[in-house]
Amino acid sequence: MISILILTKNEEQDLPGCLESVKWCDDIHLYDSFSDDRTVEIATAAGAVITQRKFDNWSAHQNWGLANIPFKYPWVLYIDADERVSESLYQSLMDFEPGTNNVVAYEIQRRDFAWNDTWLKHAQMSPFYLRLFRPEKMRYERLVNPVSIPDGDVGRLPGFLDHHPFSKGLKYWVKRHLDYADMEAKMRLEDMGKGTNFSLKKALFSKDFTEKRYHQKGLFYKLPGRPFIKWLYMVVGRRAFLDGSAGVTYATLQAIYEYFIVLKTNEIQSAVKKTAVKAEA
Repeated sequence: MISILILTKNEEQDLPGCLESVKWCDDIHLYDSFSDDRTVEIATAAGAVITQRKFDNWSAHQNWGLANIPFKYPWVLYIDADERVSESLYQSLMDFEPGTNNVVAYEIQRRDFAWNDTWLKHAQMSPFYLRLFRPEKMRYERLVNPVSIPDGDVGRLPGFLDHHPFSKGLKYWVKRHLDYADMEAKMRLEDMGKGTNFSLKKALFSKDFTEKRYHQKGLFYKLPGRPFIKWLYMVVGRRAFLDGSAGVTYATLQAIYEYFIVLKTNEIQSAVKKTAVKAEA
């Protein structure tokens, strides 16, 4: 069998649907950041095991959870409250047999859906995520949008993990991405300060999707005009227009998010310069 890990913070709206999609599991763990709504109550009623920890950043929070939560089974499926295990993924999980190979984690294809339940098939930037793994063989890096680092080989599991990022409305999405932009800007400046090198070869040709995405992000942050480049890449390169108005709207929102990161990076750099000037005065 497989254990389930759900990360939450005030998810009373989305959690019931998430729990319904994993009700077949007898070891569901809710890893909560001290919600002040009915999240814990809903999870407790569903028979989930509750673990609470104050959130600091994504990688530290997730790494702590994998190291300290007492999972019943050796394999863990990690999902968010706004995600659902589809029927196709359910069947794959029921048939899952890890075997004796060196695979320690499995990629699962995620389907992002827009407001009108349109699958953003072309607009979606990253379709595969390492979500089924042995917890002792997995760790995370980066403050936000963490990179999954498996200690072993990676396989791919059939089926879809369905994601509804706009379930709480546009205002919530924008607010959340403003917070993400803060952390992305801090990481960008940290990489600049450390002189971190990113590989074009790995960004283009790495067979490890996680490694490929990491180097793509690092190189992308060095480009001028990133918001427009991202919009152009999504709409034209990935053909987001084939997803209709939902695809173009999503591409535009992603470009705006990129601009948030640019603005926040400039804001932090300006504050550092002002502090330095005052210190010299």
